[in-house]
Amino acid sequence: MTELSRNSVLLVTLDSCRFDTFENSVTPNLDRVGPMHRAMAPSYFTFASHAAIFAGFTPGVAAARESFVNPKYGKIFKLGGAAFPGRGRAHIALEGHNIIDGFRRKGFLTLGTGAVGWFDPATQPGRLLTQDFERYFYPGNTWSNARQVDWLLGQIDDSPPGQPVFAFINVGETHVPYYHEGASWDRAHNPCVPFADKNDAMECRRRQKACLEHCDRTLEPLLSRFREATVVICGDHGDAWGEDDLWEHGIHHPAVLEVPLLFRLVTA
Repeated sequence: MTELSRNSVLLVTLDSCRFDTFENSVTPNLDRVGPMHRAMAPSYFTFASHAAIFAGFTPGVAAARESFVNPKYGKIFKLGGAAFPGRGRAHIALEGHNIIDGFRRKGFLTLGTGAVGWFDPATQPGRLLTQDFERYFYPGNTWSNARQVDWLLGQIDDSPPGQPVFAFINVGETHVPYYHEGASWDRAHNPCVPFADKNDAMECRRRQKACLEHCDRTLEPLLSRFREATVVICGDHGDAWGEDDLWEHGIHHPAVLEVPLLFRLVTA
């Protein structure tokens, strides 16, 4: 097993995970990373939110005058450029067209795996999000978190000793239809469909909670590997479950924008 450099960074996005889902779930492995913040996502759908996160605009709390909790005040990942410099401090300063490119320029091995369709490198939008990773894995569905974790761990073990790693994983189980491997319900039945008449908010809540708790277990080996390194965990957006008669995401609404944010920042 390759010893992981303390300079390494793990970024986990829980796709579509609502703040209240995280708040009401049993997630001991994720909780160890740090306190949870009730943050607002930078956008209301996967592509735009990840493009922003990859530019250093992680979810944040706008009223907080606290670096990292509020990226406007001080960013975890600060790209050089024309953006407001902030009043606080940055954890990692990077130069490049996104943070992936920035970490690569610093000599990091950049590893990525995205579950939802926006991360499919066979599509043009998918290539925009994934082309800067040196090694990348797309599982082809949203219920293969264990495979994603195994792939990342294998890539880390195959990396040069001492080389820092930037690893990114997008978790798909918390995305509609809220299904995880071995779940007792039919993944063909989606309880959260935009403009549909037979959606079920209670079933959405039950399923997303079960999926998050399942992924807390499947992510444990990866989180353990990065236990002495920087880890950032956040939702990229949430979902509406009938609030104002709205369903799913891709719309401006507090239920869609409110997400969990947790981090542990390590300076080697």
